[in-house]
Amino acid sequence: MEKPFKPSLSRKQLDKKFSKLRKLKYNQFRWWRMYDNPNKPLDKRALFRDRILNGDFDYSHYSFQAMWCEHEMNDIAVDCGDDLQKYVEKTSLLRSRRKRLLEDFERDENEKLEALIKGFTDNFRCTKDQVYEEIFKCSGELIDLYYIIEEKYKIVHMPYPLKRRGRPKKVI
Repeated sequence: MEKPFKPSLSRKQLDKKFSKLRKLKYNQFRWWRMYDNPNKPLDKRALFRDRILNGDFDYSHYSFQAMWCEHEMNDIAVDCGDDLQKYVEKTSLLRSRRKRLLEDFERDENEKLEALIKGFTDNFRCTKDQVYEEIFKCSGELIDLYYIIEEKYKIVHMPYPLKRRGRPKKVI
């Protein structure tokens, strides 16, 4: 049997990506996930630039886990040869894991893109269409896009100190 999948990254490249992630223990409610980001996303009130530098909008790691499943299914396909029924039985769990990981990937990427566009439109004097136009022009990383938009459009929202509750400080 020919290999059914052609993952874009090799196992060695995937191992390198996984070394930067945190291995998850088994969870009966999210059993298909194997890795998670090592650092937690910052709060929405944090500076937009800091959220970008923290990696809150980076490429989702679920696609790498789905590629790992594809490598595993390719190995099983080679072992099974032409026996399709045996292949289907052995890969049922991997196929459902891959499907759920790809669903998580789509959901995660859409949420990140919406939050990114909202962050740019809230912090700078620009529209969604202008942000998309800058995204298509930019060939660097996300922080490069931030600096390009910061230079081109004026900052609307500057962070301000949080107002404290209670009695104001004495002024002498």
